[in-house]
Amino acid sequence: MESSFNINNIIRENVKILKPYSSARDEFEDFDTADMIFLDANENPFESGVNRYPDPQQSNVKTILAKQRKVKPNQILLGNGSDEVLDLLFRAFCEPRKDNVITLPPTYGMYGVLANINAIENKEVLLSNDFQPQIDKIIDAVDKNTKIIFLCSPNNPTGNSFSDESVAYLLKNFNGLVVIDEAYIDFSEKESWINELDEYPNLIITQTLSKAYGLAGIRLGICYASAEIISVLNKIKPPYNVNELTQKRALDRLVDQDKIKAEIKSIIAQREQLLKVLLDVKFVKKIYPTEANFILIKVDDANKRYDELIARGIVIRNRTTQPLCENCLRLTIGTEPENKKLIEALQAIVL
Repeated sequence: MESSFNINNIIRENVKILKPYSSARDEFEDFDTADMIFLDANENPFESGVNRYPDPQQSNVKTILAKQRKVKPNQILLGNGSDEVLDLLFRAFCEPRKDNVITLPPTYGMYGVLANINAIENKEVLLSNDFQPQIDKIIDAVDKNTKIIFLCSPNNPTGNSFSDESVAYLLKNFNGLVVIDEAYIDFSEKESWINELDEYPNLIITQTLSKAYGLAGIRLGICYASAEIISVLNKIKPPYNVNELTQKRALDRLVDQDKIKAEIKSIIAQREQLLKVLLDVKFVKKIYPTEANFILIKVDDANKRYDELIARGIVIRNRTTQPLCENCLRLTIGTEPENKKLIEALQAIVL
C-alpha cells in the first residue's frame, strides 16, 4: 500500500458544501481600528476589557507561533484545548456510523471518547511490549473507511517517542490523515514533525500550551497542518472558540521564551534525579524510558502503592487498568520541593 493522499477524498460531503458562519469580526478585517466606532456586532459598548468579541482567527497568537515554529499562519488552527482540535478533525473528515479511526493503546483516552461521541468506530491496535507501533498490524487494520491514525509521541502514559521510521512509513503508505499528538514534545530531544509538514500532505500535528508552557488553565490547543487542511477546519470551528483572556495570556507567555526554557530545563533535571532515586525503591519493578514530564513505573501492587502515597499527601495516577500497564503508576515531575516530598514518601514506604 502506497499513499496517494487527496484531501478531497476524505472530507465529509456536508462539509464540502458547507457555507461557514461569517461573524462581524470576520467581515471587518481592517487592523487599523483606533478611530473606528464598532456598531456591527451587537456588543455592549461600555469598556470592560472584554466587552468586545475576540479575534476569531487569533492573528496575533498565530503570528508568534508561526515565527517560532517556522510555519505560515495559515498552517495553524487554535482551539479550546487540544480536545476541540481533535473533535474538529472527527467532524470534518469522519462520516458517522460509516468511517473508522485507528488508535494505539495505551494512549491518550480522548481519542476513543471523541470517536464514540462522533459515532465513529475506533479500531485499537495495541503497541508492542516496548511501546512501539506494530506497523504490520496497523496496516492490516486499515480499510477503505479508515480516515485517521492517531499517534501520541511522546506517548501518554508511557513517556516514550515512536521511531521515526514507523511514523514515516505510515505517512507514506496510508491514504488518510496521520495525526501526531506532540503535547510533550518540548521535554524530548527529538525534533518535532512540524519540520516535515511540507513533505507529507496528510500530516497533522497537535500541540498544546498546557504542558511545557504551564498554561493548562487557559485551554489553548494548537493544530499544525497544510493550509488546505486548516482551511477545512476553519469552516466548521465555532466563530469565537478562543476567548480574549486566553489569547492575551498566551501572548504574554509566548514572548517569554527564556523563562519557558528555564522551566523545561528544571523539569528535565528533576526527572533525571527522580529516575536515579527510583532505581533503589524496592517495590519498583521496572522504570520505563521517558521523554515527557512524567515517568511510568511498574510496581509490585499499583493499587496498594497508590493508596500509600495518597496517605502521605502525594497524588499520582494509577494506570493499572490500561492495556500493557498492569501495576503501573505514572508520576508527574513537580517542582524541586514537591519532588523532594515524593522521594521522601517513596523511601518511607516499606515492602
